[in-house]
Order: sequence, then structure tokens, then C-alpha cells
Amino acid sequence: MHIETERKFLVRDEGFKDQAVECHHIKQGYIAHDGGRTVRVRLWDDQGILTIKGPSMGAGMSRYEWEKEISRQEAEDLFLLCKPGTVDKTRWIIPAGPRKFEVDEFHGENAGLVMAEIELGSEDESFERPSWLGEEVTGDKRYYNAYLALNPFKSW
Repeated sequence: MHIETERKFLVRDEGFKDQAVECHHIKQGYIAHDGGRTVRVRLWDDQGILTIKGPSMGAGMSRYEWEKEISRQEAEDLFLLCKPGTVDKTRWIIPAGPRKFEVDEFHGENAGLVMAEIELGSEDESFERPSWLGEEVTGDKRYYNAYLALNPFKSW
């Protein structure tokens, strides 16, 4: 288990796509989400991942996270246990010095939403802001994927 420290931003335009070095399809659902704690199952292309996250700490940038790779079949089986509502998105990976931005382009009920996040070594670590990066939404629970699964962007 480790502490994940990330900042989230809205994305202004599609300029990030020209800088992307990877692109992945992600489907995820939530087995549990309560008090800021989540148990999530994800299909990342054809690989399953089970993730448990603790509540956010401090300014909402950091939280404990535990992940385990599982088979595609195990992930498909766990989707049967998920609460209603899934998140479907394309993730673009963009190098940012020693770090990387992960830009999520949402589909389905969350279509129209594009968010970027960068995982940092500490809450006060600085990084270069690309021109396509928009308003910061770190700590705004409306932009958590678990919230989007139950309250899709199209219904806002």
C-alpha cells in the first residue's frame, strides 16, 4: 500500500493528443463507496485491476491506495457485484518531465468531460503546466470517478 498524491484538472482542448505516447481503454465499476473509501474493479484494455482507496487526506490530493492485478475473467465476474453505473473512458498518457499526465476522455453518460491528473511525489511538488491544462478540480468530489459513476456528467 502506498499514498497516492495527485492533482486533477479540466482540459481546455485536444492539444494533449499530439503529445500522447500511449492510449488505453478503461472500464470501471465500484463494489463499494462509502465515507471516501472505495473498492473499484477496472478493465485496463484486457487486464483486470482491483483497487482499494482510503479517504482523502489534507487538501484532497493524497490518499492511501492498494492495487492488485487480476485476470480479465475475474474482473468481469466482479463487475456483477458493482453498484449501478460504470465509467467508460479513454486514457491518454503524456510525458511531463519526470512525471506524466493521464488524460481521461470520458464516454457514454460522461461524454464531454475531459480531465487530466498528475501523480506527484508530494503535495508541494511543482510541475510544468501545459497549455491545454485548464481549471484545477483537485478535491472537488464531483470529479471523482466514483461520483461520476452514480451522477453522470450529462445530468449536471
